Amino acid sequence: MILSNLTVPLVSLVDSTVAGHLPHTQDLGAVTVGSAVYALPVWSLGFLRMGTTGFAAQAKGADDASALRTVQAQALLLAAMLGVLVGLLMVPLLPWLVAQMHSTPLMTGRAMDYLHLRLLGLPAALLNYSLAGWFIGAQRARTTLSLLLVTNLVNIALNLLFVPGFGWGVPGIALASVTGEWCGALYGIWQARRVLRGFDGHVDWQAMREWRHWLPLLRVNRDIFLRTIALEGVFFSLSLLGARIGDATVAANALLLNGLMLTAFGLDGLANAVEALCGHAIGARDPHALRRALVVAGGWSLIGSIGFALFFGSAGHLFVNLQTNLPDVRDAAYQCLPWLTALPVVGVWSYLLDGLFIGATRAREMRDGMLVSVLFFILLAWLTRSLGNEGLWLTFIAFMAMRALCLGWLGLRLRRQRAWIA
Repeated sequence: MILSNLTVPLVSLVDSTVAGHLPHTQDLGAVTVGSAVYALPVWSLGFLRMGTTGFAAQAKGADDASALRTVQAQALLLAAMLGVLVGLLMVPLLPWLVAQMHSTPLMTGRAMDYLHLRLLGLPAALLNYSLAGWFIGAQRARTTLSLLLVTNLVNIALNLLFVPGFGWGVPGIALASVTGEWCGALYGIWQARRVLRGFDGHVDWQAMREWRHWLPLLRVNRDIFLRTIALEGVFFSLSLLGARIGDATVAANALLLNGLMLTAFGLDGLANAVEALCGHAIGARDPHALRRALVVAGGWSLIGSIGFALFFGSAGHLFVNLQTNLPDVRDAAYQCLPWLTALPVVGVWSYLLDGLFIGATRAREMRDGMLVSVLFFILLAWLTRSLGNEGLWLTFIAFMAMRALCLGWLGLRLRRQRAWIA
C-alpha cells in the first residue's frame, strides 16, 4: 500500500515533466493550470475510494461473498454515474475556473484544450477510485499496486509517443493521461472479475433497485465528502494566509507542504492497511484482531514517522535546495524546517485513526472530528495572526494534533460503549 500511494503523484509529475520540455513556457503553464482544475472534482470525490473500502472489508471479514459482490457493483455504478454527471457539469464551469488562475490568453486557450480532453478520463479516474477501494477492502493490495502501475506506465509511454514522437504538444499530454486512466479502469475491472471467480454468491440486483439499500453507502460517502471539503479548506487557508505575508513565504510554504505530501503518501499506506484489517476484524466480529491490527500498525506508524522526522531534521536544507535556488525563498523555508520536522510525528496519528474509522464505516464521527478541528484551526489562526509564518505553522501543527485527539476521544467513547463490533 505504501508503494501504491507513492505512485499517485506520478501522473501529474510526468505530465509536468513532458510539458517542461516543450518549446513554450505557456505549455507548462497550461498543463499546470489544467491539472489543478482537473484535480478539483477528482480529489473532492475521493470518498469513492474510502467509502468502498470499509464496506468491502467488513463483507470480507464476515465471509459474505454476495455482499462483497454487491458492494463492488454499487461502487462501480456510483463512480460511473458521478463521472458522467460531474464531467458534464464541469464543462460550462471551465472558463470561470481557468479565469481564476489569472493566466495569459494564450495559456488560457491551451489550458482549455487540455481540460476538454482531460475530462473524458474523469469517469475512468473515479472507477479506478472505486476499484482501488474494493481491492484494499478485499485485501488485494498487490492488485491495487498493479492497477496504479498500469495507469501510470501507459501514461508515461504514451506521453513519450504523443509529444516528442508525434509532436502533439499539450493535447497529446491530455490524451496520454486519459488513455492511461481508461486502460487502468479496464484492467481493474478485468482483475475484479478474476478475484470474484474465487467467491460464491451473487449480486443482489433486486435489493439494489430499492433506495434503502443504497442509503448506508451514500451516507458514508456524504460524510467523507464533507470531511474532505473541510480538510481542503484548511490547506487552501494555508496558501491564502501565507500569500498575505509575502511572496517568498507562500512559495516557501509550498515547498514545505511537498514534504508533508511525501510523508502523508508514505504513512497513508499503513492507514490503508488499517482500513482493510480493522474492517475485516469488525466484519468477523473479532475484537482481538481489531486490537492487534491497531497495536501493530501503531508501532509501525511511530517508526515510520520518526524516520521521516529524522530525514527532515538532517536533510531538510537539502530537501529545500533541490526544489529552489531562490535565496529569499530558501531562507523563509529554512526558518520553518523545525515545524516540518515535527509534523510527521504529530500528524501520523490522525492518518492511523482515519484508517480505523474508514474500515469501521464510521464516517459521521470522522466528519464531526474534522469540523471541530477546523473550528479550532480558525480560532488559533486568528489568535496567532501577529506571529507571521511561525504562527501559521504553529496553528497547522495544532490542527493536526487536534484531529488526532478528536478521533482518539471518539474512538475511546465507542470502545466504552462496546460499539466498534455491533
